[in-house]
Amino acid sequence: MDALKGADIAVAAGEVVGLVGPSGSGKSTLLKCLGAVTEPSGGRMTLGGRVIYDEGWRIPDLRVLRRDRIGFVFQAPHLIPFLNVTDNVALLPMLAGHANADARARARELLEALDVGHRAQAMPSQLSGGEQQRVAIARALVSRPPVILADE
Repeated sequence: MDALKGADIAVAAGEVVGLVGPSGSGKSTLLKCLGAVTEPSGGRMTLGGRVIYDEGWRIPDLRVLRRDRIGFVFQAPHLIPFLNVTDNVALLPMLAGHANADARARARELLEALDVGHRAQAMPSQLSGGEQQRVAIARALVSRPPVILADE
């Protein structure tokens, strides 16, 4: 992707980095590449000392990498419309094999921390835009991933 040609970034554990630039400058593209959503046209990426991309993906299952190691907050919340708020947040740990009760307890903990605990049983269509985004943030944090990528 020419938008990212020559891009070189290193982020240490615990470090917070913000990307700024005009619309169309490649910020979202970079985040999608870093999050293993979009395949870059070249280069090398490591996560926690492990090479995940080097002129091709070096991870056998990108879904597991994204589920367990990378939390996403996209520009749009992308909540599953037929799951309530708690289950939208608890879904990833459940898919990873965690007990449903434990996943839901962790989801409720995060929803309370983000001031949407009172909406735990609501469906996404019943939430305001801000509430939907806070649910999306909880979903990104639920598995305690080492990387959180937030796009606006």
